[in-house]
Amino acid sequence: MSDAVPAVSGHPPARSFQPRRRKLGPTRLAAYERLRRRFGIEVTGPPLEPEAGTVLDIGFGYGAALIELARVRPGEPVIGVEVHTPGVANVLEAIEAAGWDHVRVAEADVLDLLPRLPPASLAGIRIWFPDPWPKLRQQRRRLVRPEVVAVLVDRLVPGGFLHVATDSADYAAQVQRVCAAHPELRGGIIARPAWRPVTAYERRGLAAGRQPLDLWYDRNPA
Repeated sequence: MSDAVPAVSGHPPARSFQPRRRKLGPTRLAAYERLRRRFGIEVTGPPLEPEAGTVLDIGFGYGAALIELARVRPGEPVIGVEVHTPGVANVLEAIEAAGWDHVRVAEADVLDLLPRLPPASLAGIRIWFPDPWPKLRQQRRRLVRPEVVAVLVDRLVPGGFLHVATDSADYAAQVQRVCAAHPELRGGIIARPAWRPVTAYERRGLAAGRQPLDLWYDRNPA
């Protein structure tokens, strides 16, 4: 299996999120722990064996978009990865309520989960509205950077997709540069897909006058 994201200059890989581990109330916490044992994925353990067609949803926030797509696409297996505990709890509760067997969740940084995903095991990867880290000194934390994209592409099947959405023009430009430099990716900006649910983050951005961009890349099928 390919290595995970490499450390740079002897330091651990830069984390791409702002920790948001909020507490749950006692009743919900008990349900969360029970559901996580049933439907959760741990970051340590043997290699996973994702079903054919599995999509990795990175940083799903409160989970509304993941839940909506899971509802209308029952035949699409999904692994959701998020560090925000209430969002993970929302998805776990939706899984139980709907009786889904095609959705699993990891409360983790995706950088820690990637070693468990074998090469060419994912049909697609969604990264919708990742933390933009707008300040210059912060931009090394952006998820879509060369060393991370190299590992993500390795996990895609030939012909698999990488779908990024952002309302930061600067981040969109970085996505274009990084993906254009990868020899196995082809694509760029696309019209907003009508099927993509509006996320809570996107809704706040629209209210503030920011316009989202969707970027779609396919891994070469050869």
